Amino acid sequence: MLLEHNKFVVKSQSKKFSSKKSFEIVDGETGQALGTARDTTGFFASLLGAGTLEVRDLSNNALLFSVTRTGWLFKKDQVVDSQGQVVGRYKTKKFSLSGGFHVYDKDGKHLAEIQGKLLKAEYKIVTPDRSAEMGSVSRTWGGLAKSLLSGDDSYGVQIAPRCVEDPVAKMLILGAALAVESLFKKADSKTSSGASGGGEDE
Repeated sequence: MLLEHNKFVVKSQSKKFSSKKSFEIVDGETGQALGTARDTTGFFASLLGAGTLEVRDLSNNALLFSVTRTGWLFKKDQVVDSQGQVVGRYKTKKFSLSGGFHVYDKDGKHLAEIQGKLLKAEYKIVTPDRSAEMGSVSRTWGGLAKSLLSGDDSYGVQIAPRCVEDPVAKMLILGAALAVESLFKKADSKTSSGASGGGEDE
């Protein structure tokens, strides 16, 4: 199952002349295909700036979780599980020149901070006090994984050891990477509002 793994390479499978994103998710150690992530946003919802990215396990096509964007003037970016229950939220850093996001659980507890070069897919997910890493995203891995990172349309997601037994943390970390590369970038391309792109201001 996809969420049993800890190192992923996400490869864009988007079609030309389509604004909808789709991705293949493979194991970063072996290259084995694990799952897919597809933009399933309806036409009218897309016009209002909403979005839904569904992540499914390749073995049985089961829905694992979704990253959603709702709202019109004030966007709300969330991760929901296969039962439609919110497991976490992303909020834009309001007073940060470098951009980034805060991550909260369903009850509003501050879980993590996303910091780094988001548009270049080089950033980390760290604890709120910035004392420990929870995960990272990069296009510059070495070893076998380097051959899987083919061009600007692929990037790696690493889950830190402290989070390998936490499926919710994995959803939020992988979901953040997918959201940055799809929902948030799509919003930025429409609004030309900069790198941070989404979520409620914090």
